[in-house]
Amino acid sequence: MGSLTISDKILDKYFGYLKNLDNTAKKNLIIKLTKSIETKSRKKSELKSFFGAWQDDRDSDEIISEIRGSRINKPNIESFE
Repeated sequence: MGSLTISDKILDKYFGYLKNLDNTAKKNLIIKLTKSIETKSRKKSELKSFFGAWQDDRDSDEIISEIRGSRINKPNIESFE
């Protein structure tokens, strides 16, 4: 998930709501924000690790028949009316 960047004006508006919280709630919020920063610094995967050849012992006909066999027919189609 991407990061959201907001302006100082919007941050001030949020702070206006949050400054009235009790100290326990503020501390819990600080803890949660700190944890969210720490999880963002996890090791990032290299893009090339997501690519590669398909590895499977089945031939293409078996794979196609399995895909077709797993399809679900839904005969009751609802109208928009």
